[in-house]
Amino acid sequence: MSGVKFIGRREELAELQRYERKGTASLIVVKGRRRIGKSTLVEEFARACSFYEFSGLAPSGKATKQSQLDEFANQMRLVFNISEIKAHDWTDLFLLLATKTAKGKVVVFLDEISWIGSKDPDFLGKLKNAWDLYFKRNPELILIICGSASAWIEKNILSSTAFLGRISYTLTLEELPLNDCNKFFEGAGSKLSAYDKFKILSITGGVPRYLEEVQPRYSVEENIHNLCFKKGGLFTHEFKDIFSDLFGPRSEKYKQIVRLLVYENLEYAAICERLNVEKSGLISEYLNDLVTSGFVSKDYTWNLKTGIASPLLFNYRLKDNYLRFYLKYIENKLGEIERNLYQFRSINLLPGWATIMGLQFENLVMNNRRYIHKRLRLSPDDIVAENPFFQRSGSRQQGCQIDYMIQTRTNILYICEIKFSRNEIKKEIIKEVSTKIDRLVVPRGFSYCPVIIHVNGVSDSVIDSNYFTEIIDFSDILKME
Repeated sequence: MSGVKFIGRREELAELQRYERKGTASLIVVKGRRRIGKSTLVEEFARACSFYEFSGLAPSGKATKQSQLDEFANQMRLVFNISEIKAHDWTDLFLLLATKTAKGKVVVFLDEISWIGSKDPDFLGKLKNAWDLYFKRNPELILIICGSASAWIEKNILSSTAFLGRISYTLTLEELPLNDCNKFFEGAGSKLSAYDKFKILSITGGVPRYLEEVQPRYSVEENIHNLCFKKGGLFTHEFKDIFSDLFGPRSEKYKQIVRLLVYENLEYAAICERLNVEKSGLISEYLNDLVTSGFVSKDYTWNLKTGIASPLLFNYRLKDNYLRFYLKYIENKLGEIERNLYQFRSINLLPGWATIMGLQFENLVMNNRRYIHKRLRLSPDDIVAENPFFQRSGSRQQGCQIDYMIQTRTNILYICEIKFSRNEIKKEIIKEVSTKIDRLVVPRGFSYCPVIIHVNGVSDSVIDSNYFTEIIDFSDILKME
């Protein structure tokens, strides 16, 4: 779907637009997963301004400090129509850039900042000095630093004393809400049912770049075949591209960790055990990088009596749907795909698909919690804690896991069971949920409300039982404006 109009991001645009009226120069950081739409958002925001965009050379064994300087100078030469620019030092280039943007309503956009500056240990110091001495003299200037290497940005900019007190706003771009994702499916001849849309979303998540490739006039199976199992398809090489760019020579280590999370959420100790390594700061660093980069979520459980998250009780969850699908179904078929030998028939026939789809659907729900809040008539002020919840087994209690639980200030626990099924959900679900609740240690004075979140309907026997406080058809989110 090339040439699609800008979709969604109303709240993010509103946040950025606040700085147009601030009256002093602003330094803004935008970070988020590759393909999440950072550059597109900034370009949309800057429509009413003089806009100057610069980007570094993508990582490669040949990239050097000088090649980055030369590329930046060449981009400036083209943008400002200057016949020649000497690229000896970042200070000189920044001074020239500040001179060219000294007046008026200006947005300067440094995209993929880690590419630009990673080869020069003095780059960030010179950028900081240029901001202090030159850029901020224009009260209408907004300098936006952007990058997919969120861990690099966190370590080198957000946690750096050099930039302390200088950053006006940090925007972490997340996946699009599902009602905005649905706009990518609209089009003449669209054949996709809500159920089929969720099957595609189980692979793409709410990543705009991926959704742009969906062609609504084709069936879900045709779309999946073309994207995932056809030679040259976007998703056949995407994993290698994003992991190599972000993590470089260490990408294999990160892949080992991510692969462990394909089938289940795991605690830190379990990850170390399965990697057959000692607990160490290095493994923690890898995990934190994956969290910061937006691929993994660190889900804390909490004490029900106090509502306070435990700093020692958390699970790591693979929250990126594309990564899970690639590692489970595409990676081990790459040889056949490249030789045009792999015969894809139906996503429903993929081994273990029901289990994987359940995990993918949970991610979609977790990324769109505000819709669940709305259906349960909860405001942010009502909520003490929310997350996937787990209770360890012990001498006085059994272990249990709740797909998603919300604790309110009025001591109500909304215990949410998330189910994706191609058939309507039968009455057996009641026993499954009640077993979890029986194991859960509910403090005195607390009430609980069972909730089921589904897509393809529930049987009359489930409805007539009146067991669930709320039955939420999650496909309704696709109809929201």
